[in-house]
Amino acid sequence: MTASRIALVTGANQGLGRALVEGLAARLGPQDVVLLTGRSHGRVAEAAREVARAPGTRSRVEGRVLDVSDREAIARLAGELRTRHGGVDIVLSNAIARLLPEDSQAERADEFIDVSNTATHAILRSFGPVLRPGGRLLVVASTLGTLGHLDPRLHHLFDGASLDEVEDAVESWRCAVHAGTAEEAGWPRWLNVPSKVAQVAAVRAVAAERRHGDLADGTLIASVCPGMVDTATSRPWFSDYSQARSPARAARAVLDLVLAERVEPDHYGELVRFGEVLPWYSGTPPTEQDRILTP
Repeated sequence: MTASRIALVTGANQGLGRALVEGLAARLGPQDVVLLTGRSHGRVAEAAREVARAPGTRSRVEGRVLDVSDREAIARLAGELRTRHGGVDIVLSNAIARLLPEDSQAERADEFIDVSNTATHAILRSFGPVLRPGGRLLVVASTLGTLGHLDPRLHHLFDGASLDEVEDAVESWRCAVHAGTAEEAGWPRWLNVPSKVAQVAAVRAVAAERRHGDLADGTLIASVCPGMVDTATSRPWFSDYSQARSPARAARAVLDLVLAERVEPDHYGELVRFGEVLPWYSGTPPTEQDRILTP
């Protein structure tokens, strides 16, 4: 990577995103800049001040307001970083819309899909071209992101798909949810399952186009699973937290991948959990009794 690195974390006001910013600011150098982003100006500014003043912080921390559901805002920020810094070195796409078990999946579908999927597509499209050689672009997903968690009738929509085709599949799913035909077509009732599969499929699509050049210059594009994390978003879905990691501990495993000196070719374009690749075709469709925010 370059002598002065620029890092960006979305969904960084709290939870895992906040821990990723804190970890980067502690492990990068004084010449580096970590951009903490979120939708609320007040929360972003407060979080950036707190991290900047923390005892272990070494890098400069800046807060940026970014609504990840706004594709034009993502493109503008990417353009700004290209103009000001010549690009970006680390992008961690982490934003997620909080969803409670009692929420109506159909009523929350647009917000959830926009924050998790539309944002992922926009970040890949806008930040992929400004990622400097040796950079890292990681999308935070989960074990639900493997293809086997979907009904086999849906596999063709994501397996070997281009980014355009993944986007089309997501919009088809969104329309089916609103039309009340999603379950009949094989889509899981719970939004998080197809959302995570689509995130990983989008990463795989972009990585397939860039693999040769990226591996040649040490660039990594991948999705990452942080494991079960004890946060306000995930806590309502679990009854047993004995295996849950704190955001700080979960962030360390992600940052070990981000800051590794050498890119493992087997990791490129894949879903990585604690340094191991989760096979794309693994997993089984969840039942109604399964907890859906599986780590």
